Amino acid sequence: MDEHGGATPSERAPANTKLYRTKNDLPPATRAQVADLLNQRLADCIDLQTQCKQAHWNLKGANFIALHKLFDEINDSVEDYVDLIAERIAQLGGIAEGTARVVAERSALDVYPLVLETSDEHVDALSTALAAFARTARLGIDEMDELEDAVSSDILTEITSGVDQWLWFVEAHQQGERVDIS
Repeated sequence: MDEHGGATPSERAPANTKLYRTKNDLPPATRAQVADLLNQRLADCIDLQTQCKQAHWNLKGANFIALHKLFDEINDSVEDYVDLIAERIAQLGGIAEGTARVVAERSALDVYPLVLETSDEHVDALSTALAAFARTARLGIDEMDELEDAVSSDILTEITSGVDQWLWFVEAHQQGERVDIS
């Protein structure tokens, strides 16, 4: 059991136990578990990408052009992250499950508010989504380490590093004063 009372990755049975043949030397059961866990992160990542576009399309206000360009740059990077995750699933013999219906069912991210009036509200909503995705990706790193898949762990580490940087860029628009954390 993990710290939340759920099954750890090694205790979980994958949702899809059929794999394509591959000469990848990870054991088939591990590959199936990794593919299943990566499909969860894929859903989160695709959801994050759609949230970036929602913010990009609907910005209004004085900071419009700067944020419009920033959100589009973030979207482009997140699209690359989607491909990294999906292609890793395929490398392992799994099927990348990235349809809109699957994503809507699986994503752990909160729903992006459809009606936001200010750029500050979009900055807050997108920074919340970026932070939530980074949290789930970090959990994924731990899961990949437990399953001894260093490559998938490295992919999620690379993605998390990029998302943390984008979070910093977005949050800089809402930071004005420091807070005492002691």
